[in-house]
Amino acid sequence: MTGHGRVLLATALAAVACRATAPEKPVVMPGPAPMAELWAEPRDLAARDLVHGEGGAALAPKREARFTFVEEKQGGFSPGYTVKDDRGMTWSAKLGIEAQPEVVVSRLLWAIGFRQPPVYFLESWTLVGGAEPGRKGPTRFRPNLPGWKDSGSWLWRRNPFLGARPLRGLVVFMRIVNNWDILDRNNVLYELDPPRDGVTRHYVVKDLGSSLGRTTALWHQGTKNDVEDFEKQGFIDRAKGGIVHFDDKGRRHRDLYRNISVEDVRWTCERLAKLRPEQWQDAFRTAGYDGATASRFIRRLQAKVDEGLRLQ
Repeated sequence: MTGHGRVLLATALAAVACRATAPEKPVVMPGPAPMAELWAEPRDLAARDLVHGEGGAALAPKREARFTFVEEKQGGFSPGYTVKDDRGMTWSAKLGIEAQPEVVVSRLLWAIGFRQPPVYFLESWTLVGGAEPGRKGPTRFRPNLPGWKDSGSWLWRRNPFLGARPLRGLVVFMRIVNNWDILDRNNVLYELDPPRDGVTRHYVVKDLGSSLGRTTALWHQGTKNDVEDFEKQGFIDRAKGGIVHFDDKGRRHRDLYRNISVEDVRWTCERLAKLRPEQWQDAFRTAGYDGATASRFIRRLQAKVDEGLRLQ
């Protein structure tokens, strides 16, 4: 059990009785912030546990667990619930096609130093109570941790890190995993009490489920969790004058991709290249992918990393 895992578990169990569903939060306007609120260079990248991620094994829900219904999720693409486990811990449970890619992409982001909340995946579990109790299928679970206050969304185009290499590298990462839904509302600013890793806030891209497919020419849509589509989607169309032009069929976020430099792409790819083969496999296995499908996704991801590293 990692130190972070023990701390998160102890804090969560001490305060679960006081948790309540938080109301919708406003957009957060930027102010001065240390880079560590968004990203910090991991000293242990090659040793990071991509099976359990940020929360460690201590927080992980049990296989075939039973969860008590609290309320049904409102809004968004994926169905879901707020539930409680037998420890009294409250969880956000997201079902559907987005559950698997959200866990994988979160693991990879966390591995290379970007802030992420704990997330886990269960192939099956049982819902107790509610209008449709019983056995449920593949689901992403995220704990509602005490001391992690959702204070609202942060903006891609207005935040303390504009122009900084890690923020631009984060945009590159979203192209590598083909996340076509990088909207402001999918970001969250957590206020942390007590502080973690020397900071009191984490800037997080939280909703990552629209990944591992491909973009389309339609304004609002693409595919997700589709290995054949992911293999077909290109990465870099060309690099000219030190600026990279991505192979992006959609138009939704093209303003974010403008003026991404060769150095920005290499920055992200250099960090992903440090992951061991076992870590890539762990990230997909923990999200319930079979070995053959995982290997196809990994080959394509690694090919993109290699493509980025070849840029001059």
